Amino acid sequence: MFERPSSGNRAVLVQVDFGQGGIEERLAEVGLLAGSAGAVIVGVIQGRRQAPDPALFVGKGKAEEIGSLVQMSGGDIVIFNHDITAAQQRNLERKLNCRVIDRSALILDIFALRAKSHEGKLQVELAQLQHLSTRLVRGWTHLERQKGGIGLRGPGEKQLETDRRLLGERVKLLKARLKVLERQRAVRRRARERRDVLSVSLVGYTNAGKSTLFNALTKAGAYAADQLFATLDTTSRRLFLGEAGNIVVSDTVGFIRDLPHSLVAAFHATLEETVSADLLLHVVDSSSDDREGQIAAVNGVLEEIGAGQLPQIQVWNKIDQSLASAEVQQDACGNISRVLLSARTGEGLDLLRQVLADVAQKHKASLAALAVQHESSF
Repeated sequence: MFERPSSGNRAVLVQVDFGQGGIEERLAEVGLLAGSAGAVIVGVIQGRRQAPDPALFVGKGKAEEIGSLVQMSGGDIVIFNHDITAAQQRNLERKLNCRVIDRSALILDIFALRAKSHEGKLQVELAQLQHLSTRLVRGWTHLERQKGGIGLRGPGEKQLETDRRLLGERVKLLKARLKVLERQRAVRRRARERRDVLSVSLVGYTNAGKSTLFNALTKAGAYAADQLFATLDTTSRRLFLGEAGNIVVSDTVGFIRDLPHSLVAAFHATLEETVSADLLLHVVDSSSDDREGQIAAVNGVLEEIGAGQLPQIQVWNKIDQSLASAEVQQDACGNISRVLLSARTGEGLDLLRQVLADVAQKHKASLAALAVQHESSF
Protein backbone atom coordinates (compact mmCIF):
# COMPACT_ATOMS: atom_id res chain seq x y z
CA MET A 1 0.00 0.00 0.00
CA PHE A 2 1.06 3.59 -0.65
CA GLU A 3 1.63 5.92 2.29
CA ARG A 4 -0.61 8.97 2.28
CA PRO A 5 1.55 12.13 2.21
CA SER A 6 0.83 14.74 4.87
CA SER A 7 0.94 17.65 2.42
CA GLY A 8 1.02 18.48 -1.29
CA ASN A 9 -0.95 17.08 -4.20
CA ARG A 10 -0.66 13.30 -4.50
CA ALA A 11 0.34 12.83 -8.13
CA VAL A 12 0.27 9.87 -10.49
CA LEU A 13 2.66 10.34 -13.42
CA VAL A 14 1.90 9.03 -16.91
CA GLN A 15 4.62 8.46 -19.53
CA VAL A 16 3.82 6.92 -22.91
CA ASP A 17 6.55 5.62 -25.21
CA PHE A 18 5.83 6.63 -28.81
CA GLY A 19 9.28 5.43 -29.90
CA GLN A 20 11.05 8.67 -29.01
CA GLY A 21 13.62 7.01 -26.70
CA GLY A 22 15.14 8.22 -23.42
CA ILE A 23 12.05 7.19 -21.46
CA GLU A 24 13.84 6.79 -18.11
CA GLU A 25 15.38 10.27 -18.43
CA ARG A 26 12.00 11.74 -19.36
CA LEU A 27 10.37 10.08 -16.34
CA ALA A 28 13.11 11.35 -14.03
CA GLU A 29 12.65 14.85 -15.45
CA VAL A 30 8.86 14.95 -15.02
CA GLY A 31 9.39 13.66 -11.48
CA LEU A 32 11.63 16.68 -10.79
CA LEU A 33 9.09 18.98 -12.43
CA ALA A 34 6.28 17.58 -10.30
CA GLY A 35 8.40 17.93 -7.16
CA SER A 36 9.27 21.52 -8.10
CA ALA A 37 5.52 22.25 -8.32
CA GLY A 38 4.99 20.85 -4.82
CA ALA A 39 3.49 17.47 -5.75
CA VAL A 40 4.25 14.17 -4.02
CA ILE A 41 4.55 11.27 -6.48
CA VAL A 42 2.50 8.25 -5.38
CA GLY A 43 2.55 6.23 -8.60
CA VAL A 44 3.84 5.95 -12.15
CA ILE A 45 2.09 4.49 -15.20
CA GLN A 46 3.99 3.67 -18.40
CA GLY A 47 2.81 2.34 -21.73
CA ARG A 48 3.61 2.03 -25.42
CA ARG A 49 1.51 3.23 -28.34
CA GLN A 50 1.95 3.97 -32.03
CA ALA A 51 -0.04 7.20 -31.72
CA PRO A 52 -2.18 9.00 -29.09
CA ASP A 53 -5.79 7.87 -28.70
CA PRO A 54 -8.06 10.71 -29.95
CA ALA A 55 -10.42 10.46 -26.97
CA LEU A 56 -8.28 9.48 -23.96
CA PHE A 57 -4.69 9.81 -25.26
CA VAL A 58 -3.76 6.44 -23.67
CA GLY A 59 -6.64 4.18 -24.69
CA LYS A 60 -9.48 2.77 -22.60
CA GLY A 61 -7.57 -0.12 -20.95
CA LYS A 62 -4.65 2.06 -19.87
CA ALA A 63 -7.05 4.74 -18.60
CA GLU A 64 -8.70 2.12 -16.39
CA GLU A 65 -5.25 1.11 -15.10
CA ILE A 66 -4.54 4.76 -14.24
CA GLY A 67 -7.92 5.01 -12.49
CA SER A 68 -7.18 1.92 -10.38
CA LEU A 69 -3.79 3.32 -9.33
CA VAL A 70 -5.36 6.68 -8.47
CA GLN A 71 -7.89 4.96 -6.20
CA MET A 72 -5.36 2.62 -4.60
CA SER A 73 -2.76 5.33 -3.94
CA GLY A 74 -5.19 8.07 -2.92
CA GLY A 75 -4.00 10.24 -5.82
CA ASP A 76 -5.77 13.52 -6.44
CA ILE A 77 -4.02 14.62 -9.64
CA VAL A 78 -2.75 12.83 -12.77
CA ILE A 79 0.17 14.43 -14.62
CA PHE A 80 0.79 13.48 -18.25
CA ASN A 81 4.37 14.06 -19.41
CA HIS A 82 2.89 15.01 -22.80
CA ASP A 83 0.72 17.74 -24.25
CA ILE A 84 -2.90 16.61 -24.35
CA THR A 85 -5.88 18.31 -25.98
CA ALA A 86 -8.70 20.02 -24.09
CA ALA A 87 -11.10 17.23 -25.15
CA GLN A 88 -8.72 14.49 -23.95
CA GLN A 89 -8.27 16.32 -20.65
CA ARG A 90 -12.05 16.63 -20.18
CA ASN A 91 -12.66 12.96 -21.04
CA LEU A 92 -9.90 11.77 -18.70
CA GLU A 93 -11.17 13.87 -15.79
CA ARG A 94 -14.65 12.41 -16.21
CA LYS A 95 -13.28 8.88 -16.32
CA LEU A 96 -10.72 9.21 -13.50
CA ASN A 97 -12.76 11.52 -11.23
CA CYS A 98 -9.71 13.67 -10.47
CA ARG A 99 -7.80 16.59 -11.90
CA VAL A 100 -5.67 15.94 -14.99
CA ILE A 101 -2.94 18.27 -16.26
CA ASP A 102 -0.37 17.98 -19.04
CA ARG A 103 3.32 18.86 -19.27
CA SER A 104 2.72 22.44 -20.45
CA ALA A 105 0.34 23.21 -17.57
CA LEU A 106 2.87 21.76 -15.11
CA ILE A 107 5.72 23.92 -16.45
CA LEU A 108 3.47 27.01 -16.41
CA ASP A 109 2.61 26.29 -12.77
CA ILE A 110 6.31 26.14 -11.84
CA PHE A 111 6.96 29.40 -13.70
CA ALA A 112 4.11 31.02 -11.73
CA LEU A 113 5.77 29.87 -8.48
CA ARG A 114 9.22 31.12 -9.48
CA ALA A 115 8.36 34.52 -11.04
CA LYS A 116 9.63 37.31 -8.80
CA SER A 117 10.03 40.45 -10.92
CA HIS A 118 7.13 42.51 -12.29
CA GLU A 119 8.11 41.59 -15.85
CA GLY A 120 8.44 37.89 -15.00
CA LYS A 121 4.97 37.82 -13.45
CA LEU A 122 3.46 39.54 -16.50
CA GLN A 123 5.14 37.05 -18.83
CA VAL A 124 3.91 34.05 -16.85
CA GLU A 125 0.35 35.37 -16.65
CA LEU A 126 0.33 35.97 -20.42
CA ALA A 127 1.54 32.42 -21.08
CA GLN A 128 -1.07 30.98 -18.68
CA LEU A 129 -3.92 32.93 -20.28
CA GLN A 130 -2.83 31.89 -23.78
CA HIS A 131 -2.77 28.26 -22.63
CA LEU A 132 -6.16 28.65 -20.92
CA SER A 133 -7.76 30.24 -23.98
CA THR A 134 -7.71 26.87 -25.77
CA ARG A 135 -9.41 25.15 -22.83
CA LEU A 136 -12.31 27.40 -21.89
CA VAL A 137 -14.78 24.68 -22.87
CA ARG A 138 -13.35 22.20 -20.36
CA GLY A 139 -16.39 20.69 -18.67
CA TRP A 140 -17.97 24.07 -17.97
CA THR A 141 -21.37 23.24 -19.45
CA HIS A 142 -23.04 25.71 -17.08
CA LEU A 143 -21.18 28.53 -18.84
CA GLU A 144 -23.07 27.82 -22.04
CA ARG A 145 -26.34 28.90 -20.42
CA GLN A 146 -27.59 32.43 -21.00
CA LYS A 147 -27.07 34.83 -18.13
CA GLY A 148 -30.24 35.62 -16.26
CA GLY A 149 -31.72 36.91 -13.03
CA ILE A 150 -31.62 40.26 -11.26
CA GLY A 151 -28.23 41.87 -11.63
CA LEU A 152 -27.07 39.20 -14.07
CA ARG A 153 -28.90 40.17 -17.23
CA GLY A 154 -26.21 40.93 -19.79
CA PRO A 155 -26.31 42.11 -23.40
CA GLY A 156 -27.37 38.69 -24.66
CA GLU A 157 -23.87 37.18 -24.35
CA LYS A 158 -23.38 33.63 -23.17
CA GLN A 159 -21.07 33.36 -20.15
CA LEU A 160 -18.45 31.46 -22.16
CA GLU A 161 -18.37 34.21 -24.78
CA THR A 162 -18.00 36.81 -22.01
CA ASP A 163 -15.10 34.87 -20.51
CA ARG A 164 -13.38 34.65 -23.90
CA ARG A 165 -13.84 38.38 -24.49
CA LEU A 166 -12.51 39.33 -21.03
CA LEU A 167 -9.58 36.94 -21.43
CA GLY A 168 -8.77 38.46 -24.83
CA GLU A 169 -8.82 41.97 -23.36
CA ARG A 170 -6.48 40.91 -20.54
CA VAL A 171 -4.07 39.29 -23.02
CA LYS A 172 -4.04 42.51 -25.07
CA LEU A 173 -3.29 44.57 -21.94
CA LEU A 174 -0.45 42.27 -20.85
CA LYS A 175 1.11 42.38 -24.32
CA ALA A 176 0.99 46.20 -24.27
CA ARG A 177 2.69 46.35 -20.85
CA LEU A 178 5.37 43.88 -21.93
CA LYS A 179 5.96 45.95 -25.09
CA VAL A 180 6.81 48.96 -22.89
CA LEU A 181 9.25 46.90 -20.83
CA GLU A 182 10.73 45.48 -24.04
CA ARG A 183 11.43 49.01 -25.32
CA GLN A 184 13.10 49.94 -22.01
CA ARG A 185 15.27 46.83 -22.23
CA ALA A 186 16.21 47.71 -25.84
CA VAL A 187 17.33 51.20 -24.75
CA ARG A 188 19.62 49.72 -22.08
CA ARG A 189 20.97 47.23 -24.62
CA ARG A 190 21.77 49.97 -27.16
CA ALA A 191 23.62 51.92 -24.46
CA ARG A 192 25.81 48.87 -23.83
CA GLU A 193 26.43 48.41 -27.55
CA ARG A 194 27.56 52.02 -27.90
CA ARG A 195 30.22 51.33 -25.26
CA ASP A 196 31.50 48.46 -27.45
CA VAL A 197 31.32 46.02 -24.53
CA LEU A 198 31.31 42.28 -25.30
CA SER A 199 27.91 40.82 -24.39
CA VAL A 200 27.87 37.20 -23.15
CA SER A 201 24.71 35.22 -22.37
CA LEU A 202 24.60 32.03 -20.32
CA VAL A 203 22.17 29.53 -21.84
CA GLY A 204 21.54 25.89 -21.09
CA TYR A 205 19.17 23.22 -19.91
CA THR A 206 17.36 23.96 -16.68
CA ASN A 207 19.38 23.01 -13.58
CA ALA A 208 22.65 22.78 -15.54
CA GLY A 209 24.25 25.27 -13.13
CA LYS A 210 23.98 28.58 -15.03
CA SER A 211 23.19 30.72 -11.98
CA THR A 212 25.93 29.04 -9.92
CA LEU A 213 28.41 29.78 -12.71
CA PHE A 214 27.06 33.34 -13.06
CA ASN A 215 27.59 33.94 -9.32
CA ALA A 216 31.05 32.35 -9.39
CA LEU A 217 32.13 34.65 -12.26
CA THR A 218 30.48 37.93 -11.22
CA LYS A 219 29.87 37.57 -7.43
CA ALA A 220 26.31 38.68 -8.22
CA GLY A 221 24.47 36.68 -5.57
CA ALA A 222 21.72 35.64 -7.99
CA TYR A 223 19.33 32.96 -6.69
CA ALA A 224 20.72 29.49 -7.40
CA ALA A 225 19.20 26.20 -6.28
CA ASP A 226 19.21 22.52 -7.19
CA GLN A 227 15.76 22.71 -8.76
CA LEU A 228 14.21 23.19 -12.19
CA PHE A 229 13.62 26.76 -13.36
CA ALA A 230 15.23 28.42 -10.34
CA THR A 231 15.94 31.43 -12.60
CA LEU A 232 13.22 33.18 -14.62
CA ASP A 233 14.40 36.78 -14.67
CA THR A 234 17.40 37.84 -16.73
CA THR A 235 20.20 39.34 -14.62
CA SER A 236 23.17 41.18 -16.16
CA ARG A 237 26.47 42.08 -14.45
CA ARG A 238 29.83 43.48 -15.49
CA LEU A 239 32.86 41.20 -15.33
CA PHE A 240 36.35 42.74 -15.30
CA LEU A 241 38.95 40.68 -17.19
CA GLY A 242 42.21 42.58 -16.64
CA GLU A 243 43.73 43.95 -19.84
CA ALA A 244 40.66 42.85 -21.81
CA GLY A 245 38.56 45.30 -19.78
CA ASN A 246 34.89 44.83 -18.89
CA ILE A 247 32.36 42.52 -20.47
CA VAL A 248 28.64 42.09 -19.66
CA VAL A 249 27.46 38.62 -18.62
CA SER A 250 23.71 37.79 -18.52
CA ASP A 251 22.03 34.87 -16.73
CA THR A 252 18.86 33.72 -18.49
CA VAL A 253 15.95 31.33 -18.01
CA GLY A 254 16.81 27.67 -18.47
CA PHE A 255 15.44 25.67 -21.38
CA ILE A 256 13.82 22.25 -21.37
CA ARG A 257 12.72 19.78 -24.03
CA ASP A 258 9.21 20.36 -25.37
CA LEU A 259 9.13 23.88 -23.89
CA PRO A 260 5.58 25.23 -24.37
CA HIS A 261 5.43 27.61 -27.34
CA SER A 262 3.25 30.00 -25.30
CA LEU A 263 6.16 30.36 -22.85
CA VAL A 264 8.67 31.05 -25.62
CA ALA A 265 6.32 33.72 -27.00
CA ALA A 266 5.58 35.27 -23.59
CA PHE A 267 9.27 35.39 -22.64
CA HIS A 268 10.20 36.98 -25.97
CA ALA A 269 11.46 40.18 -24.30
CA THR A 270 13.62 38.26 -21.82
CA LEU A 271 14.98 35.91 -24.46
CA GLU A 272 15.93 38.89 -26.66
CA GLU A 273 18.87 39.33 -24.29
CA THR A 274 20.11 36.00 -25.66
CA VAL A 275 19.47 36.87 -29.31
CA SER A 276 21.42 40.15 -29.03
CA ALA A 277 24.49 38.59 -27.35
CA ASP A 278 27.91 38.50 -29.03
CA LEU A 279 28.70 35.09 -27.51
CA LEU A 280 26.67 32.29 -25.93
CA LEU A 281 28.10 30.18 -23.11
CA HIS A 282 26.10 26.96 -23.41
CA VAL A 283 26.23 25.47 -19.90
CA VAL A 284 25.93 21.66 -19.90
CA ASP A 285 25.48 19.31 -16.93
CA SER A 286 28.40 17.00 -17.71
CA SER A 287 27.26 14.53 -15.02
CA SER A 288 23.90 13.88 -16.74
CA ASP A 289 23.48 10.67 -18.75
CA ASP A 290 21.10 12.59 -21.01
CA ARG A 291 23.46 15.50 -21.73
CA GLU A 292 23.43 15.00 -25.51
CA GLY A 293 19.62 15.11 -25.55
CA GLN A 294 19.69 18.22 -23.36
CA ILE A 295 22.22 19.93 -25.67
CA ALA A 296 19.96 19.18 -28.65
CA ALA A 297 16.90 20.55 -26.81
CA VAL A 298 18.69 23.82 -25.98
CA ASN A 299 19.94 24.24 -29.55
CA GLY A 300 16.38 23.62 -30.77
CA VAL A 301 15.02 26.47 -28.62
CA LEU A 302 17.91 28.73 -29.71
CA GLU A 303 16.92 28.10 -33.34
CA GLU A 304 13.30 28.89 -32.47
CA ILE A 305 14.15 32.30 -30.96
CA GLY A 306 16.58 33.23 -33.76
CA ALA A 307 19.84 32.68 -31.84
CA GLY A 308 20.91 29.45 -33.53
CA GLN A 309 23.71 31.07 -35.55
CA LEU A 310 25.37 32.99 -32.71
CA PRO A 311 28.93 32.03 -31.70
CA GLN A 312 28.76 29.42 -28.94
CA ILE A 313 31.19 27.84 -26.50
CA GLN A 314 30.03 24.86 -24.47
CA VAL A 315 30.81 24.95 -20.75
CA TRP A 316 30.70 21.41 -19.34
CA ASN A 317 29.85 22.09 -15.70
CA LYS A 318 29.77 19.79 -12.62
CA ILE A 319 33.08 17.99 -13.34
CA ASP A 320 33.27 17.46 -9.57
CA GLN A 321 30.42 14.96 -10.08
CA SER A 322 31.54 13.49 -13.42
CA LEU A 323 35.18 13.15 -12.15
CA ALA A 324 36.60 14.84 -15.27
CA SER A 325 39.55 17.24 -15.30
CA ALA A 326 39.36 20.98 -15.94
CA GLU A 327 40.54 21.77 -19.48
CA VAL A 328 39.92 23.79 -22.62
CA GLN A 329 39.11 21.73 -25.72
CA GLN A 330 39.43 22.86 -29.34
CA ASP A 331 37.77 21.71 -32.55
CA ALA A 332 39.54 20.53 -35.73
CA CYS A 333 40.00 24.16 -36.85
CA GLY A 334 41.70 25.16 -33.61
CA ASN A 335 38.73 27.13 -32.29
CA ILE A 336 37.74 26.78 -28.63
CA SER A 337 34.68 24.52 -28.49
CA ARG A 338 34.42 23.39 -24.87
CA VAL A 339 35.57 24.36 -21.37
CA LEU A 340 35.34 21.76 -18.58
CA LEU A 341 34.91 23.17 -15.06
CA SER A 342 33.02 23.06 -11.79
CA ALA A 343 31.16 26.25 -10.91
CA ARG A 344 30.51 24.91 -7.41
CA THR A 345 34.15 24.19 -6.46
CA GLY A 346 35.73 26.84 -8.71
CA GLU A 347 37.94 24.32 -10.54
CA GLY A 348 38.54 25.51 -14.11
CA LEU A 349 37.02 28.99 -13.63
CA ASP A 350 40.40 30.60 -14.39
CA LEU A 351 40.41 28.78 -17.74
CA LEU A 352 36.99 30.19 -18.62
CA ARG A 353 38.04 33.71 -17.60
CA GLN A 354 41.07 33.46 -19.89
CA VAL A 355 38.89 32.22 -22.76
CA LEU A 356 36.49 35.15 -22.24
CA ALA A 357 39.42 37.60 -22.06
CA ASP A 358 40.75 36.31 -25.39
CA VAL A 359 37.30 36.62 -27.01
CA ALA A 360 36.88 40.16 -25.60
CA GLN A 361 40.26 41.29 -27.00
CA LYS A 362 39.42 39.84 -30.43
CA HIS A 363 36.05 41.60 -30.24
CA LYS A 364 37.75 44.93 -29.52
CA ALA A 365 40.27 44.39 -32.33
CA SER A 366 37.54 43.62 -34.87
CA LEU A 367 35.55 46.71 -33.82
CA ALA A 368 38.69 48.85 -34.13
CA ALA A 369 39.36 47.44 -37.61
CA LEU A 370 35.77 48.20 -38.64
CA ALA A 371 36.13 51.77 -37.35
CA VAL A 372 39.32 52.30 -39.39
CA GLN A 373 37.65 50.81 -42.46
CA HIS A 374 34.66 53.08 -41.98
CA GLU A 375 36.83 56.21 -41.69
CA SER A 376 38.89 55.33 -44.77
CA SER A 377 35.72 54.97 -46.86
CA PHE A 378 34.98 58.72 -46.45
